[in-house]
Amino acid sequence: MEYLAIIFFAVVTCVTPGPNNTMIMTSGLNYGVRRSMPHFLGIILGFPVMVMAVGLGLATVFEQYPLLHTMLKIVGAAYLSYLAYKIASAPVSELSETRGKPFSFVQAAAFQWVNPKAWVLAVGATATYTIAGQSYGLQVVIIALIFLCFGAPCILLWLWFGASLKNLLQDPRSVRIFNYAMAGLLMLSLLPVFIELLEQFGAS
Repeated sequence: MEYLAIIFFAVVTCVTPGPNNTMIMTSGLNYGVRRSMPHFLGIILGFPVMVMAVGLGLATVFEQYPLLHTMLKIVGAAYLSYLAYKIASAPVSELSETRGKPFSFVQAAAFQWVNPKAWVLAVGATATYTIAGQSYGLQVVIIALIFLCFGAPCILLWLWFGASLKNLLQDPRSVRIFNYAMAGLLMLSLLPVFIELLEQFGAS
């Protein structure tokens, strides 16, 4: 296994924008670092578990039952659209550090299973960076651990950045604009999924 290659892959994919980073940054701004820690831990622990589950057999189920994969994409896209709406429409007064409720650990971990980017990364990493003829299970575990060790600082960077914006966005109107922008980015990250689903149903 090329450890350097998978480390580079993990860092690049975890530090670039996506649903997890958009939401953790929004949480950092609206709730602060301390209250967002369960959300952060849910991401960095939930995704490696997903990588192991996908790498150790779940991907085969989707190959045998492609309709199941399509249904999961639809549910995931719908849920993320709902979250974008909640981010954009939540009253600013409910998004201060003393009020409102950020994602819990369980919610953030479970969110990975409806996150299209997480599925792409989990399937892509296990398919690309495992080598035939070697201990496949051990390779999948190592990939998951690499995402845990090198992905965590990338996610933490987004959380810290969101929290640091709180000092700049003191005006409730500025917070509102920020939340609109994050909701828009979240929807933008779903664009490839919507296009794929439209092409898939259009061809059927």
